[in-house]
Amino acid sequence: MKNVIDSFVSLGHWPSAGSFGFNTDILATNPINLSVVFGVLIYFGKGVCASCVFQELNDLLDNRKQRILNTIRNSEELRKGAIEQLERARARLRKVEMEADEYRMNGYSEIEREKQNLINATSNSLEQLENYKNETLQFEQQRAINQVRQRVFQQALRGALGTLNSCLNSELHFRTIRANIGILGSMQEITD
Repeated sequence: MKNVIDSFVSLGHWPSAGSFGFNTDILATNPINLSVVFGVLIYFGKGVCASCVFQELNDLLDNRKQRILNTIRNSEELRKGAIEQLERARARLRKVEMEADEYRMNGYSEIEREKQNLINATSNSLEQLENYKNETLQFEQQRAINQVRQRVFQQALRGALGTLNSCLNSELHFRTIRANIGILGSMQEITD
């Protein structure tokens, strides 16, 4: 409070007119600055109506207020639109996730079916191969048995012929012929 009183007291006491300097006391210089500003406004603003200035200032403020309100409304609309887009995107995401789960489950069941079909087809192929193998073995076994029989028969026949040829000399040969002729003769007598 003392500073305010000192500032008014100092207005009544002017320094000597011969010196020029800056007064750093803000309270002492503020009324001087205001009086200079008002003087300039009055001098240059003689033709300007105060109500016109206030009206223009009011219009500027109203325009600014309307722009701010429009910006806020636009921002709110954009925010609502963004929220709606977000909700639609979330709904699409849920739908896609459900479809992905469905595809995944269908894929797993399809894989299991294909796996089972492959196992069954492989089992059938192995069974057929086993049957073909058994048939081939039986065929080859029968063929080998037939070949062995044929060889045994041929060797037995050769052995019998060899034995007969070695045992039959001309005397034995003549005795066999005479015995056979005798048998035939006795058969003929019986039949007569």
